[in-house]
Amino acid sequence: MRNTIAVMNTKGGVGKSTLVLALAETLSAYHGKNVLVIDSDSQASVSSMLMTIPNLHRLQQNGLTMVDFLVARVLQDAAVDWLRFVVRNVSDVDEAQSVFLIPSDMQLTLFEREVSKSSQHSRLRAVIAGLLNEARRVFDIILIDCPPGLSVLTESWLREADFHISPTKADYISVCGLEVFRRFKALNPEMGFAENIGVLINMKDVGSPTEEDYHAWLLSNPENRCFDQVIPRAIVLQEAARFHTPDRSYFAKYPGDTGKAVRGLCEELLSRMGLASAATSVPAAPPPLPQATSTPDEPIAVAPAAAAQPAT
Repeated sequence: MRNTIAVMNTKGGVGKSTLVLALAETLSAYHGKNVLVIDSDSQASVSSMLMTIPNLHRLQQNGLTMVDFLVARVLQDAAVDWLRFVVRNVSDVDEAQSVFLIPSDMQLTLFEREVSKSSQHSRLRAVIAGLLNEARRVFDIILIDCPPGLSVLTESWLREADFHISPTKADYISVCGLEVFRRFKALNPEMGFAENIGVLINMKDVGSPTEEDYHAWLLSNPENRCFDQVIPRAIVLQEAARFHTPDRSYFAKYPGDTGKAVRGLCEELLSRMGLASAATSVPAAPPPLPQATSTPDEPIAVAPAAAAQPAT
């Protein structure tokens, strides 16, 4: 099934991680989808949005992040089970019970340096391909939060994912970033690349004539496949990026026109992916992952007993 989406833009500050958060929680709470978020950004932004900082720090200290998985599989050729790095019980939305996460760590930048130093690019891509192939069989949708720029890791995601979505602001620098990305995509077509599922106008100031002009410019290029739905600049989304305790309802986190825009985007995304998009008020049942125990309100690292320990 084609269900993996790399979310990226060569420019930072376009609201990428907040968008991944909103998509994951809406697809879970409103559409009943089992969603895996893979945090591939060394800043771990979406990881910190989906759990408390102490819990994220605990997972990083215990070697249960994307970095530890990649170090073990790519640099050490160790047979670790990817499910060991999947975290459940994330999100502060009551109804979003089927959002899962592979968290990140700032050590990811050092890992990429070692990959380049030891010329392990092919090995990295093979590991990424294997991870996504296995995750496709467990989850309905996989969202990959890529860092800005075009690193070797981001290139691996883009060449192995089924789709890519490019959130962009309606400004000059963001538009230039899309052009750089388009040129990069045209290089080495024989190596494969994710299908462009669309450019999303994100964080738009609806009262700005300048942003309206750039929006029209983006719409004029059919290669962009711009989404009809636009996500406005809103304080609501800034607040949504802050993890809350206790949990809140979906409509408390994404109220009014902002919530309507996010839900409209999810409908359009599912339609473009060719997946069922009927909204549901019944949370999805968790996928059949290995069980573990935890204290209340703590995310659980899914750790099969037979799995090897991750590298540190």
